Amino acid sequence: MMIEKIRIFAGTALAALLSMTAAGQADTISYADAVTTLAKECGSDIKKFCNGQNLGNGRIQACLEKNASKVSPSCTSTLGSVMTSIAQRQEAQASVFKVCQHDISQYCNGIKGDGNILACLVETKRVDNKECNQAIADAGWR
Repeated sequence: MMIEKIRIFAGTALAALLSMTAAGQADTISYADAVTTLAKECGSDIKKFCNGQNLGNGRIQACLEKNASKVSPSCTSTLGSVMTSIAQRQEAQASVFKVCQHDISQYCNGIKGDGNILACLVETKRVDNKECNQAIADAGWR
């Protein structure tokens, strides 16, 4: 009886740990996917409230936020998740060289230029630093 309780507790603790690990990982999307998602989920709201406006340079977000009280809840939710994902991607892209410094010195030593170093990191299968691999994935480069 006691062993069965320990097994149930251990299983519950493992499930909670796995869900926390998955929640800690960023889920980033590309700009193209962001535009596609926003067009799908917010297209009617954009037509209704932002018609005739030049929507580049963050104007879609500004227009939808300006009309937040009238925009559909699904669009508001989608806009929030898309903007969070884009911010996470930008943050990952800015931090890859810092997070992967050890792997750069170990596997890409002597390679010059950020683009060549990045290509080395992305192509090498030897990068075993979990944080570096996650940063590369979150940046959208692997």
